[in-house]
Amino acid sequence: MNTLAENNTSAWSRIKAIQAPWVWSFIGAVLVWLAIVAIFGFGIASNVAQTALTYGVFMVLVGLGQMLVITSGVGNIDLSVPSTIALAGVVGMHTMGGANGQIVAGIAAALGVGVAIGLANYALIRMLRIPPIIATLSSSFIIQSIAITQGRQLPPPPPALGAFATGRFLGVPYIALLALALSIVLAVLLHRAVYGRRLSAIGQNARAAWLAGVDVHRTRCLAYVMSSMIASLTALLISATSGGASLDMGVEYMLISIAVVVIGGTLVAGGKATIAGVWGASMFLFLTNAVLNAVGADAGVRSIVYGALIIAVTVAAGGKVVR
Repeated sequence: MNTLAENNTSAWSRIKAIQAPWVWSFIGAVLVWLAIVAIFGFGIASNVAQTALTYGVFMVLVGLGQMLVITSGVGNIDLSVPSTIALAGVVGMHTMGGANGQIVAGIAAALGVGVAIGLANYALIRMLRIPPIIATLSSSFIIQSIAITQGRQLPPPPPALGAFATGRFLGVPYIALLALALSIVLAVLLHRAVYGRRLSAIGQNARAAWLAGVDVHRTRCLAYVMSSMIASLTALLISATSGGASLDMGVEYMLISIAVVVIGGTLVAGGKATIAGVWGASMFLFLTNAVLNAVGADAGVRSIVYGALIIAVTVAAGGKVVR
């Protein structure tokens, strides 16, 4: 009896010793998917997995942008993601005007919105010395107000953009492949490029990085700009997938963008990003939400279960997501 208990304890200790916290997000996603198989059958579970590769990718994208900001140091966060999605979607759809020939111009306009918002957010933080959480939250109200003034009589997305958003290659959605390509680019940027080393150094100790000659503010500013640009790209994909832009299409992504970063293993205190974890956490949260919707859970129950599962995965990770 004692030997069995010791073996079980030893096995759990080895699991807890895993040095890659992002593994837990994938474990959570697999367990939830197996629960879907057990409750609804493999056929429905397969369809849910396919859906996750489309709509769960939006979580991945906003999570990647938020991850860059959080990696830049404790206290850094971007709460303007929902309003950025709204404004970029509106501007992008207006610019495209439903014409295939205007897709490139629309993409440029939406990404331009992202650049402007990222610069404005960091200007509030740097010049006015406003804490990031307050700066980005306050700017979100201004951005959303601008979106409302432009959000009337929006044209549908161009047919070619809609076809891309709903198309597949060997069963894998194009937008999932696009998100994968972006993830690879960011992985190279963070782990192979000078910028990534600077961002990690700043996240770990901004003063030490500054003394070593790193331009702290330029590096952080670029993180905010990239976050807003990724949110703008997400806006275009959501608009193309859903048949048009709407002012509330980014509302659900403010907390989700933070949750997938934390659950995925990125240090909240900054200095360590985990791209793979963003994917695992996004699939975990999407599948969890799918189960709750399928069993008819109301908003209150979904919120309780949602929060409990986030805590459970974070605790299972041994507290490695924070320091």
